[in-house]
Amino acid sequence: MSVGAAVHGVLRRHVRAMGSVVGVDTDQPVVVLTYDDGPEPPQTERVLDALAERGAHATFFMLSARARRLPWLVRAVIAEGHEVALHGIDHRPLSGLTPEEITRRTLDGKAQLEDVAGAPVRWMRPPYGRQSPRAYHAIRRAGVMPVLWGGTSLDSADTTSDGRVASAMRNARPGLILLGHDGRAGAEDGVDDGDIPAFDRGALTARLLAGFAERGLSGTSLERALERGRPRLGAWFA
Repeated sequence: MSVGAAVHGVLRRHVRAMGSVVGVDTDQPVVVLTYDDGPEPPQTERVLDALAERGAHATFFMLSARARRLPWLVRAVIAEGHEVALHGIDHRPLSGLTPEEITRRTLDGKAQLEDVAGAPVRWMRPPYGRQSPRAYHAIRRAGVMPVLWGGTSLDSADTTSDGRVASAMRNARPGLILLGHDGRAGAEDGVDDGDIPAFDRGALTARLLAGFAERGLSGTSLERALERGRPRLGAWFA
């Protein structure tokens, strides 16, 4: 059975209850690494290099408008065994959109990203993690599952490298979904999130993987984690 078929089987058994994926119930010593707002050179490439050095994998929640501008970088993510998921056409929060607009934009973004990646897209992370019950149902109508997180490296905040690592390690445990970023949303993505924190995201990834390894954990993608686990659902509305 392929990985995709196995994941679909898991989802069919567990998505009847209303809830977003907030973690993975697994007996494997893995954390799920996720990266938002990309692709963005050279940071995505630096993250890929750090993952390759440790034999780790991740799920990249991409903005489809960026993916269409940088198809070679999307394909590099796929070629190295990582998973591509949707973060939106752009980074505008869903709170200002109607359910019909959310479904349409999610369908369009999914189709655009699948066309570039040549791989199926099963997950969506709402921009900023903002999601109402109406938005949740609108996303589900588009045929993807909302995915949020259980820990963060604070890599979108202006803080120290030590502070980012400490934040990520605070909730280190099997099945944790860790929020990270390989890019930074800006005006071209429909928002103004301020200045980009200036640091090497590949170097941070290397430090995070070393910290997890000290705790007997390795990094993987959501798809791979679900090969021997099941999604942990939770109500996430903000």
